[in-house]
Amino acid sequence: MAPILEMRGITKTFPGVKALDDVNLTVQHGEIHAICGENGAGKSTLMKVLSGVYPHGSYQGDIIFDGKVKAFRGIRDSEHAGIIIIHQELALVPLLSIAENIFLGNEISRFGVIDWDQVFARTEKLLAQVGLSESPATLIKDLGVGKQQLVEIAKALSKKVRLLILDEPTASLNERDSQALLDLLLAFKAEGMTSIMISHKLNEISRVADSITVLRDGSTVSTLDATNGVSEDRIISDMVGRQLDDRYPPRHPNIGETLFEVKDWNAYHHLNTQRRIVKDVSFNVRKGEIVGIAGLMGAGRTELAMSIFGRSYGRNVSGEAFIHGKPVDVSTITRAIDAGLAYVTEDRKQYGLLLEDDIRQNVSLANLPEIAKNGVIDTERERTVAEDYRTSLRIRSSDIFHKTLNLSGGNQQKVVLSKWLFSDPELLILDEPTRGIDVGAKFEIYSIIERLASEGKGILMISSEMPELLGMCDRIYVMNEGRFVAELARGEATQESIMRAIIRTAGRDAA
Repeated sequence: MAPILEMRGITKTFPGVKALDDVNLTVQHGEIHAICGENGAGKSTLMKVLSGVYPHGSYQGDIIFDGKVKAFRGIRDSEHAGIIIIHQELALVPLLSIAENIFLGNEISRFGVIDWDQVFARTEKLLAQVGLSESPATLIKDLGVGKQQLVEIAKALSKKVRLLILDEPTASLNERDSQALLDLLLAFKAEGMTSIMISHKLNEISRVADSITVLRDGSTVSTLDATNGVSEDRIISDMVGRQLDDRYPPRHPNIGETLFEVKDWNAYHHLNTQRRIVKDVSFNVRKGEIVGIAGLMGAGRTELAMSIFGRSYGRNVSGEAFIHGKPVDVSTITRAIDAGLAYVTEDRKQYGLLLEDDIRQNVSLANLPEIAKNGVIDTERERTVAEDYRTSLRIRSSDIFHKTLNLSGGNQQKVVLSKWLFSDPELLILDEPTRGIDVGAKFEIYSIIERLASEGKGILMISSEMPELLGMCDRIYVMNEGRFVAELARGEATQESIMRAIIRTAGRDAA
C-alpha cells in the first residue's frame, strides 16, 4: 500500500536562517510515526509546513497526501483533508465550556442558529472516545492539563481526523496522564488512525512508535524501523551527531559549609487560606552542593520554592531563612534577590522571559542597577554583558538582538539562566530546569549546573524526572503532601527508595 503521507525535499528559510534543508518524511497508513531531534532541529517547523501554518509558496518541496500533491494555503485546507495538529501550547479558551471549545469555528447549526442539543450529544460521544466522563458544560479552566489535552484530541476527532499530529503531547503531563495519553494513541492505532508524534521523551517513543525519523540541523538524518525496538543510544547518536557516553557530566563535588537553610516553613493556598500546602519544611543546602527535591505532581515542590522566593506563591507564609547562618528577609522578590537567591521557574515562557524582547534585554532584567548610570541604562554595558553570557553559555542565535520568542527551548532556558546568573546569586533554585528540552541541550544545561556548583554556588533542583535527580544531585529530599518525608544521600538514593518514601507516607493527614 502507498504511504498516507510523503514530504519530499522540504526546504524552509527564515531571514538569515535555513530552518529546513531538503527534508524527506514518509508515513505509512495506520502507524505511529515519531519525529525526534534537538531543539532547533526543525521538527515543529516541518509540521507547520504540513498543516498549512506555513502556506504553500512559503517553502520549497512537495506534500503528497493520499497519493495527491497538496498545496495547503492555511490550516483550514489541511483540516479539510483530515490532517489535524495539536500544538504543544494548547489552543483552548479557558472560560468556554468543553462543548464550546470542541466546536469553536466548526459550529453545528440549523437555520443559522447553534443546535445545542446536537452539540452536547456529539460532545458526549467524543468525550467517551477519549475516556473523559466530564459534562460537556464543564469549563476548560476547571480541568487539569491532562484532561485539557484529551479535549484537544476530542476536538481533532470532531473534524474527522485521518492524520493526527501531536507536538510534545506529554511535556506538561504527569506520569499517569502521560501513560493514559499513550494508551489512547495505541487504541486509535488499533482502529486504523495514523499519528505523528514529536517528543523528547525517548522512553515514550520506544513504547508506542512504529517508525522514527530523526532530524538534525534542519535535515533528515535517519528513519528507523522501531517495530522490533531501537536503542535510545542509537536515537541520541543520530540526534546530536555524537555518542553521549554519559548523559550527565562527571561530578566531583567540593562541598563546604552550610550556605542556605530554611526552618519550619509553612505556606497556605493562595485562594483557600484554610488549606496548608507547605507543612513544617526544614532543609539546608551547602556551598558547592546540588540538592534535589523529588516528589509526585502536587506534592508542593514548586509552591515551596515560590514561597521561599519572595513569597511569590501562597498566603500566611511563615518560617525562617538563613544565609551563612544569618537570618535573611525573603519576604519580597526584591529582598530575596538582595539576599542572594535566584529562582528559575518551571514555566520559562510565561514567567521566565519577555518573549517579545531580545536576548540582551532579558539577560539584564534581574539586575538593571548593575548596567545603569544615574538611573539610565548604559546600553553599551548591557550589550557587553549579554554578549558575554551568550558566549559562555553557548546560546545559539544570530546575535544578542535575536528575539527570545524565536529561540529553541534549550536556548531560551540558557537565557533564563543568564538572567539569574547576572544577579550573582549564592543559591540558585532550579524548577524543572530541562522541561521540554532535548537530550543534547539537557547535557549542556547539566554542565552549566555542575560548573556553577564547582564555583561554590548552592543549587536547589526540583525535577519530575527521577533519573535526572539521581544523575545530578549530591543529596535528595523527598516531598509528599507538603512535607519532606525522607532525605537520601547520593549513594542511597534510587528510584525505588524515593518511591518507597512517597508510598509509605501517602494519605497521611498533616494539615
